Amino acid sequence: IYTFWEYSGSIRSVALSPITPSTSKHGRILATGNFDHTVKLWHLETRELIDTLTGHSGAVSAIAFSPLSSTQGKILASAGADGLIKIWDWERRNLLQTFSGDLGSISAIAFSPDGQLLASGSSDKTIKLWHLTTGERIAIFRGHAGAVTSVIISPDGETLISGSAD
Repeated sequence: IYTFWEYSGSIRSVALSPITPSTSKHGRILATGNFDHTVKLWHLETRELIDTLTGHSGAVSAIAFSPLSSTQGKILASAGADGLIKIWDWERRNLLQTFSGDLGSISAIAFSPDGQLLASGSSDKTIKLWHLTTGERIAIFRGHAGAVTSVIISPDGETLISGSAD
């Protein structure tokens, strides 16, 4: 069990980096989405804070690393109460792009296995599918009667599954 006592704020979401050639020499990275509007990057083994990514204007309630198959796990997506999805190159600590268009707080995000698509679930009861390279919203799925709280894309990329407060 790891305890990150250096941070006393409220953590809303967590994600663990895949093992890649670039992370194997530094160890795995734990990303936390925080109530204070930040994303914090931690060395998993040393428990040290590496950096803090800023740019959200609300709590960060969803976070995910890209799969190894696409970007070698170097891309991190964060989303939250501000209705924005931010795409980061976490190794270089720079913001690559911001997706907007959600009418509510985003509580869930998931990459497709090939890393080309990102699904988001939000309080507006919808699931949106985004093209990662262009930032284009390519689909909106409706049908839930409550806020969408979780999303996942199957390993074959053929099925999108969502959970909701309904």
